Amino acid sequence: MIYKVLYQELPDEVPVRERTNSMYIEAESEREVRTKLSSQNYNIEYIHALDEAHLAYEKQSEDFQTESV
Repeated sequence: MIYKVLYQELPDEVPVRERTNSMYIEAESEREVRTKLSSQNYNIEYIHALDEAHLAYEKQSEDFQTESV
């Protein structure tokens, strides 16, 4: 399953929409996503499992790329 992760690069930064980044991670569960990203020291705001329709929409973006962590 593909998960969309919304995060801040600085762990002590207050979440602000203009500085929120996103990435796509393939994993079996949300817990696995958090485990994979634990060494990155990100402030994770939200992890969203993408269904088929949402994934198809996200793939239309030129920025879509799954991260290998």
